[in-house]
Amino acid sequence: MGAGDAVALGCDVGGTNIKCGLVSAEGRLLDRLSTTTGTLVGEHAFSRVGDALQGLLERNGVAPASVAGIGLDTPGSVLPDGTHVMHYNIDIDVTGLRQALGRRFPGTATCVLNDGNAAALGEMWQGAARGADSFCHVVLGTGVGSGIVVGGHVVVGPHGAGGEIGHICVNPDEPVACTCGKRGCAEQYASATGIVRMYREGCARAGRPEPDVSSGALAVFSAFERGDEEARAVVREMCDRFGLCLADVSAVVDPELFVIGGGVSGSFDVFGDGLRERYRFHALPSCKDTPIVAAALGNDAGIFGSAFEALRLAGVL
Repeated sequence: MGAGDAVALGCDVGGTNIKCGLVSAEGRLLDRLSTTTGTLVGEHAFSRVGDALQGLLERNGVAPASVAGIGLDTPGSVLPDGTHVMHYNIDIDVTGLRQALGRRFPGTATCVLNDGNAAALGEMWQGAARGADSFCHVVLGTGVGSGIVVGGHVVVGPHGAGGEIGHICVNPDEPVACTCGKRGCAEQYASATGIVRMYREGCARAGRPEPDVSSGALAVFSAFERGDEEARAVVREMCDRFGLCLADVSAVVDPELFVIGGGVSGSFDVFGDGLRERYRFHALPSCKDTPIVAAALGNDAGIFGSAFEALRLAGVL
């Protein structure tokens, strides 16, 4: 199969939906669909995913024989051999699903990777980190996910925990526990959940009524732009704690750039300059000028990244 004829299926498996994309070897997203995740255990569930992928191929007139690889990215820790050792908010048998898709589409290369790592590979292939050999991609959403790329490959680690920068401690005096059980993790300040929590706490300390945060972190950034003092304090703390986290990463990895994605990055124009300033304050002198930029692929980053890894595994890229 020539590289120009090959395609891959990239599946971004989330707690609520599976986003599937048909991606060419040239890096074009030809089509996409979304299906409910549900419980991904057992042959019936595996067939449901296989049927969705089959339908995506059929409506684009693509023969299964043209599929060089299938990439699956999932939340949680994934070992270098693709074994899923920990997952969050999802009931899934990754090994069973991978094997079922291999039987459904024989001859295709299949791979499993962490969703943060997949998003990083997507940005490297077709996004904001295109052309970079070393960078750190951070997903600021409900939590803080990330992927670190060195030499064009993501850092996975023997325990599948490589690149989990959201759990770098940036405040050992934090009284509230993180979801991981530790205290003072960067995730507690830079995630949408953390930003909303800090704003609520700030308003309570100031004797203000419970704020309307139905739109999540966006509500806090909107309040910041209106001059709300509690919101401004939250954004300052977010930038300082997260800037310290990135400075710690730069002291270990020294990436070419940082790419900031996820839902919170939609407000990058609001906090980006503040983040850069606090990063420069905390970083080693040799790393102070490392660029910090917004991601380019949005919610499609995982599709691109999982497809990219599948094409690479198949020897197409």
